[in-house]
Amino acid sequence: QVQLVESGGGLVQAGGSLRLSCAASGRTRSNYAMAWFRQAPGKEREFVAYISWSGGSTYYADSVKGRFTISRDNAKNTVLLQMNSLKPEDTAVYYCAARYSFPVTHESMYDYWGQGTQVTVSS
Repeated sequence: QVQLVESGGGLVQAGGSLRLSCAASGRTRSNYAMAWFRQAPGKEREFVAYISWSGGSTYYADSVKGRFTISRDNAKNTVLLQMNSLKPEDTAVYYCAARYSFPVTHESMYDYWGQGTQVTVSS
């Protein structure tokens, strides 16, 4: 199993930046893809970005493309989400997720989830 812990959330003004971190522990020697999802109040959880084990494959939701960057450091078992030019509509609880296979956008395909970290963007 893989345990995931997110950090780095907080309150920021529109146009600002935050960097989220997801630390993985447990069965981290096997190749696993990582992704970020988010859930705004009253809305369903939605895909944000994913990254393959090697880091060579990344993919973003249209709503964050060009503003967010996902990266990973396998030596530190960490995945980052750099969020720039934040908008009030980015306000949500952000979750990282992992699966032992290639990355996908469907949340039901991910086996492991963190507890989430709150991101609030004020206008």
